[in-house]
Amino acid sequence: MITNKELTVEKYIEEKRKQTKDPICAYIYDLKQLRDHATAIKESLPSFCRLYYAVKANSDQPLLNTLDPIVDGFEVASEGEINKVAAETEKPMIFGGPGKKDREIEAAIHSNVEYLNVESFHELNRINYIAKQKNITVPILIRVNLSVNISDSHLRMAGVPSQFGVDEREVPAFIEAALAAEFVSIEGFHFHAMSNNLDAEAHVRFAKVCIEKSKSWREQFGLSATIVDLGGGIGINYWNPGDSFEWGTLASGIAGLEKEAEDLTLIIEIGRYMTAECGSYITEVLDIKENHDQHFAVVRGGSHHLRLPAAWKMSHPFRIYPVEEWHYPFERPEVLQAAVTVAGELCTPNDVLVRKEYVEQLRAGDMIVFEYAGAYAWTISHHEFLSHPYPEIVYLKDTTQ
Repeated sequence: MITNKELTVEKYIEEKRKQTKDPICAYIYDLKQLRDHATAIKESLPSFCRLYYAVKANSDQPLLNTLDPIVDGFEVASEGEINKVAAETEKPMIFGGPGKKDREIEAAIHSNVEYLNVESFHELNRINYIAKQKNITVPILIRVNLSVNISDSHLRMAGVPSQFGVDEREVPAFIEAALAAEFVSIEGFHFHAMSNNLDAEAHVRFAKVCIEKSKSWREQFGLSATIVDLGGGIGINYWNPGDSFEWGTLASGIAGLEKEAEDLTLIIEIGRYMTAECGSYITEVLDIKENHDQHFAVVRGGSHHLRLPAAWKMSHPFRIYPVEEWHYPFERPEVLQAAVTVAGELCTPNDVLVRKEYVEQLRAGDMIVFEYAGAYAWTISHHEFLSHPYPEIVYLKDTTQ
């Protein structure tokens, strides 16, 4: 843990270059930035909302510890995530995912899991069966796959055929089945429908639909359920970072729904939007070359560390940190005022982080700093492929607390 509050990405690079001749490769997380951002999100929400952190975005323990005093709870999707959260906090959890194992359901029952999302009739039967063996009533949220798509987000889990949730047309029958199940209690509905949505107004409309649907089913079946879990899905504009998600529009729009929500509690599970900006991935340029009239920069690292740009076939936001020293006695390769593709060190043409982006100058030995790398970056990457060494993980500790 780095505790010098004055340390920046640039200072880290300079200090590291004094310590080693090996190519530099690291993740740097700014915990103060994370704390300040999460606090601003929390303070902007109306009182009838609860803020949960979606652990899948980044489950690193220092990030969880930083968020623990701020958020109301954590959204988890595996027994492993349950254990990571439970090891450090007593905050409540919501457990979701379309493929829960029996042992995970049992782990949820015996931990601080507040609600289990239920995704199918079979899962409902399994949860009820396991709860019966333990003579305990399990609070559940019914995950709904809405019939209509709400946004044009990058990925969609509802409004389209998917493995997620209960088809909206089957929800009435599902509620009847859940009411007949002796060992579960319907506490509300879960609607996570999108990923990386960039349209704040669409997200407000989505929240309104979720409230309306929940109230309708509650009235139809005489339910006391008060939870409306919107899920997450709020995005980062990797393609144009200057045009960011309008969080203020979402916060004020949800506040405007308070009267309509009546006694309902809205839960928002923020993952990517919470942590992406606090992380940077730094890697050194090993080579510059030209192939079939296109320029390539090969870096120490790649998609085995930062998989997102390869998975989404996009150019990840980056900036160049120039290094003037050149210790070899021969020509330094470079590219000037041209488009360059930044590729990693793996033996596959899919190992690409930047696709034909213009640079003024890029040389072997320069550093590339990939911004917005605090979510769905290291944790979703195939670390063991080709057995390259891991990047260093550095946490800039918030010493102002």
